[in-house]
Amino acid sequence: MSVTETSISSTEAHSAHNYHPLPIVVASADGAWMTDVEGRRYLDMLAGYSALNFGHANRRLIDAAKAQLERVTLTSRAFHHDRFADFSTQLAELCGMEMVLPMNTGAEAVETAVKTARKWGYKVKGVPDGQAKIIVAENNFHGRTTTIVSFSTDAEARADFGPYTPGFEIVPYGDLAALEAAVDANTVAVLLEPIQGEAGVLVPPAGYLSGVRELTRARNVLFIADEIQSGLGRTGKTFACEHEGVVPDMYILGKALGGGVVPVSAVVSSAEVLGVFRPGEHGSTFGGNPLACAVALEVMAMLRTGEFQQRATELGHHLHRELGLLVGSGAVEAVRGRGLWAGVDIAPAHGTGREISEKLMDLGVLVKDTHGSTIRIAPPLVVSKEDLDWGLAQLRSVLNI
Repeated sequence: MSVTETSISSTEAHSAHNYHPLPIVVASADGAWMTDVEGRRYLDMLAGYSALNFGHANRRLIDAAKAQLERVTLTSRAFHHDRFADFSTQLAELCGMEMVLPMNTGAEAVETAVKTARKWGYKVKGVPDGQAKIIVAENNFHGRTTTIVSFSTDAEARADFGPYTPGFEIVPYGDLAALEAAVDANTVAVLLEPIQGEAGVLVPPAGYLSGVRELTRARNVLFIADEIQSGLGRTGKTFACEHEGVVPDMYILGKALGGGVVPVSAVVSSAEVLGVFRPGEHGSTFGGNPLACAVALEVMAMLRTGEFQQRATELGHHLHRELGLLVGSGAVEAVRGRGLWAGVDIAPAHGTGREISEKLMDLGVLVKDTHGSTIRIAPPLVVSKEDLDWGLAQLRSVLNI
């Protein structure tokens, strides 16, 4: 067997089958390119679901991590450390908020947001104990914990994991009237992705997010924006909510906040909202650790230049213009997205999303399928126009366009 086959065989034998990765074993990566154990190079057009917005082995992020590794990596929150104040202050400023609650993974941050909204509802809004309701959108993806899958509409993510956590109501994504009808006196929050990534990069109708903002403000309900995938430059803005001039009550951040180097996530909100916590009510041993803070501080410094948002805007226009030309070819039924992020619906006659992903892999391009017929394209924001065009040329070749 080849080195790749041997590695995959061992993985299949000893690792739980909770993923179905493409049959490639990556050994190294740099920028927008990855190299496998056989020495073959691949253009990364997924970027770790936006965790790698700044590319693989970004020198600034690696240097920041190395410098911190030599000093201190973990204190737990039992003690203060010298990177935490800057991390909290700068992240709050980046978001236009006041307070930060750091965690590690995106799912942890969503769980934190759920707990925060409920406690705010009881302590500030005055909802009767145990009656808090959070409204979410159909086809959402916020993680895979038992609470989060309780409000998922994806049967694959949800089946066989009950009993499910109550306290959530699901409404159609993009339907403001349905959302308004669902809000009642016990509603404490509306939790939404400004763009639904796992669902196929679904962009809501124009005016939807601003409508949600107006509705939640009028009804004293928190608007929680899950910007774990859409945030930190991916769509051409620091936050996807900015495309409608919207500032939510709470941001949930992750993925790119750790630069693809370490897992870093956070809930960012006002003092009124995050101020409901008291010591001992919520926490994480690794949340806000010195290494995570050092990397995240460098991520924020890079975002403040506006360079990456500009690249996502300019290359995103090019990406969507080129992909738009494929619609009507008979091979592509629809294209959606914003910035350097796109969902491409493949005509069934040309294969499933998985089959197209495997064919692209054979030509040196890595994407990932979702929901059967869709492939997602989200290269690192450092990708060159030439490399992006080469990747799109491979897609046209696979589709015989």
